[in-house]
Amino acid sequence: MPSVNPFAVAGASLPAGFMQWFLVAMALAVVAGTLFDVIHKGSAKYFFANMGKSKRKGREMGGGELVSIAVQTAVVDVLASGEFCNPKRRVAHLLGMYGFVLYLAATAVMVFGYAGAATTTPAIWPALWWIGALMVLVGGYWFWFFIRVDVSAEGHSPFRLVKADLFVLSLLASVTLAVVWAAMGGGVGFVVWLYILATVVLFGGIPWSKFAHMFFKPAAAFEKRVSRANGTAENLPTQTRDDPEQRKRHSMELLLDAPMDMGLGIKREAPRHY
Repeated sequence: MPSVNPFAVAGASLPAGFMQWFLVAMALAVVAGTLFDVIHKGSAKYFFANMGKSKRKGREMGGGELVSIAVQTAVVDVLASGEFCNPKRRVAHLLGMYGFVLYLAATAVMVFGYAGAATTTPAIWPALWWIGALMVLVGGYWFWFFIRVDVSAEGHSPFRLVKADLFVLSLLASVTLAVVWAAMGGGVGFVVWLYILATVVLFGGIPWSKFAHMFFKPAAAFEKRVSRANGTAENLPTQTRDDPEQRKRHSMELLLDAPMDMGLGIKREAPRHY
C-alpha cells in the first residue's frame, strides 16, 4: 500500500475533479478562518500596536539587524521549535509539524498531479505521504496520552475533552482515518467519507481551534526578539541585573543582591502533586 496513490483509486469512483476542488475549498477555509480569527481576536492589531510602541521606546535598529533577527526567529523558533524547554514536547511537536508539512505536500502533489487514471504516480509520493502521516500520528498520540500538561502534571484522564483540544483531535482523527482508508486500498466507502468529514472539521474549525496559532507564533517570536534587542524587553525585567536601568525596576528590589543562579526552584522535581 505505501506505493499506491489512494486519491487516484478513489478518483476513479468520485465525480471528476472532486478531490482537487475539495483541497481548494480546504485551502480557502484556512485563509478565511485565519482572517476571521485575526479580526475577531484582534491579534494583528495587538502585534502591530505593540511593535509600534516598542519601536518608539527602544533604540533605532537597522535593516541588517532586523533581517538577522528574522533569520534567528525562522531557524530557532520556527524550524527548531526553540520555545519548548521540555525536550519530549519539542520532539513531539517537531514530529507533528514536519510530518504534517510532508503529508500535506504529498497530498497536494498526488491529488493535483497524479489523480487521473491515465497517469502513474511515482512511488516516492505515496511513500512520503505515509512517512508524513505516521510522523503526525507518533508525535500527536505521544503528546495526547503522555505529554499534555493536564494529563502528565494535573492527573486528568487523557480522554477528558475541552474546547482547546479541537485542533489536535481533528488533526489526529483526519490523519488516522486517512491512514486506515489508504491501508484499505483507497476506495470509496464509509471510511473515506469519515476522513473527509474529519478534514472539514480540521480546516473549517479554525475560528474555534488553535490552528491559526501556527501563523501567530512566528510573529510573536519575532516581536519578542526585537523587543529584547532594542532594549524595551516588552517592559519586563531582563537577566542583566547589573544594568542600572534594570535595577531601578520595582520588581527587582528583592533581587538586587541575589545570585544569578538560584538553583532549580520549581524545576527541582516534576509537578505531579495531584
